Amino acid sequence: MQKIILQITYSFFVRWFLKLIVGVKFTNAKFLLKENQFIIVANHNSHLDTMALLASLPGKIVYKVRPVAAADYFGKTKTKEKLVNYFVNTLLIPRKRDEGDPENDPINKMIHAIDNGYSLIIFPEGTRGEPEIPQPLKPGIAYVLKNRPHIKYIPVYMTGMGTAMPKDDALIVPFESTLVYGKPVQVASTEIRDILKQIGADLNSLKEENDNRQNS
Repeated sequence: MQKIILQITYSFFVRWFLKLIVGVKFTNAKFLLKENQFIIVANHNSHLDTMALLASLPGKIVYKVRPVAAADYFGKTKTKEKLVNYFVNTLLIPRKRDEGDPENDPINKMIHAIDNGYSLIIFPEGTRGEPEIPQPLKPGIAYVLKNRPHIKYIPVYMTGMGTAMPKDDALIVPFESTLVYGKPVQVASTEIRDILKQIGADLNSLKEENDNRQNS
C-alpha cells in the first residue's frame, strides 16, 4: 500500500503542484530507470528540496528511494516519525556518530539501507543554508561511498526552493525554481577528502551550467 501511495502522491499530486503552482522546472530523470541503485547528492536550501526530488523521480522507483533526514528534527515524536517514514519514506539518522552503538550510527544506517536495496537522497551540506550559496560538505556521504564505492552518486543542483519556501517558514509561495540532474558517476578514490572534493566539483559544475543558462 505504501508503494502505491508514494507513487500517486509524488508522481502526480506533488509533481503537478510544484510545476503549476510553485513554478518548478524539472529536467528529465528517466535515465534513473537504468540504474540499479544510486545516491542523489544535492544542495539544500529548503524543506521543499526533498519534495521536489521525490517528485522528479520516475514513478516506478519512488518507493525504492529514501531521503536521509535528521532524527532529532523529524522524529521528535513517535507520531511525526511514523508519518514522515510512511509518506516521505525517510531514513531517519542521528546527526552525530555513535561509535558505542553500531546500530544507531548514521553511517551504518545508510550503508544498511543500501545493502537492503534502497537508493538514497543525501544533502551533504547537512543543513539548509542561504539560497544558492554553497556550504561546506560534511563527510557523511564520503564515508558511505568509501564503504560502498560501487554505488554511483548523482549530483543534483536546485535553485529557487529557498525562496519558494524559506528556512523557518512553512508558507510556500510561487517562485521560478529549477532542478537539474548531473550524470551518475562512481568515486575515483576511497579517500574521504578526495570524495568530498569530487562531489563538490560536480555540484559547482552544475551550478555554473545553470547560472550560464539563466544568464544567456
